[in-house]
Amino acid sequence: MTANTEHPSLLDLPPLSAEHFAAVEDKIASLLRTRCDVVAMQGEALLPLEACIRSAAPRGSTALNVITGPYGETFGGWLRSCGAEVVTVTAPFSGAVAPEQIARALRENPEIGLVSLVHAEAATGNTNPVAEIGAVVREHGALLMLDAVASVGAEPLLTDAWGVDLCVIGGQKALAGPAGVSAVSVSARAWERIAANEQAPRRSYLSLLDWKERWLDGGRTALPHAPAQLEMLALEQAVDRVVAEGLDASIARHRAASAAVRAGARELPGLDPYVVRDQDAAPAATTLRAPAEGVDAREVVAAALKADARVPLQAAAGPLAAEVLRVNHYGQAAERTLVLDSVRALATGLHTLGVAGAESAQGRALDAADAAWGDTFAA
Repeated sequence: MTANTEHPSLLDLPPLSAEHFAAVEDKIASLLRTRCDVVAMQGEALLPLEACIRSAAPRGSTALNVITGPYGETFGGWLRSCGAEVVTVTAPFSGAVAPEQIARALRENPEIGLVSLVHAEAATGNTNPVAEIGAVVREHGALLMLDAVASVGAEPLLTDAWGVDLCVIGGQKALAGPAGVSAVSVSARAWERIAANEQAPRRSYLSLLDWKERWLDGGRTALPHAPAQLEMLALEQAVDRVVAEGLDASIARHRAASAAVRAGARELPGLDPYVVRDQDAAPAATTLRAPAEGVDAREVVAAALKADARVPLQAAAGPLAAEVLRVNHYGQAAERTLVLDSVRALATGLHTLGVAGAESAQGRALDAADAAWGDTFAA
């Protein structure tokens, strides 16, 4: 077997220096609009998410877990396994949680010390009002942990200004980077709470305190283990690309993609945005409710992909699989031509499945999507 010479070798890379590793963390901090410590962790974002919960939720403590999609459900399970009492606030997956719901739960449970929240749920296509929720949580005195994996680079994320104490990101969505490395910003308040937790992981891959002791407190001069060079270099390139484009431009591009898909879908028979209100729709992915007349969402996706295999469509997972499909317009897929192609493929797929009016609606759907894209940039 001969080596592939079309791309630079990904083997025998020189070691990634501590200085370079720290520089990548600094770039991430700038993207998150934070002056707090940022730790890049060598794994998919579930690693720092679980690390945050196990570090900041001592046994016997009380946490508020907000569920607006499947990841919120996952956090609740982790919190309970830590021995924490969990207060749950749930909003319909087709919408967002209201700050008033959080405020009410905090008033009724003054002992709450941690609030876990997902900014945007790609699986359900919704996004939550973090700025308003952060103000309520900070007034209460609790820590706010935020899963920003599907929001970073796609919508505003002002970590410090919003009072987010633990902010976790990954590179695989709007940044169009690798899934195998992630990062978390940790506020001074969060470090204090974690240090006071005798159950916080130590000498563990889940240990934030190990990173603080062996990396941050030493001035970031010696890495605690061999870094994953490929993933770190890819994440750096992803962040650099967003910076080169301009963060505001990246956010506008994702907003335009969301607006275009939602506008186009409204013109297609039997398809409706699953997230009802535009302001609750995540810019990174749009979920659509499939036709009710005996047509399975998975069949719509299969027919659309047969028409155009390039478009970023997939069926939802779990209980929503038969009812909901997703258009994953994040990263480089948040592009006008590909978004219009996605709408066209959906129209073709619906027509193939015999949905009445799908063929004649295609032109209107494309016009509506194109107009919505332009209106977003004109606003």
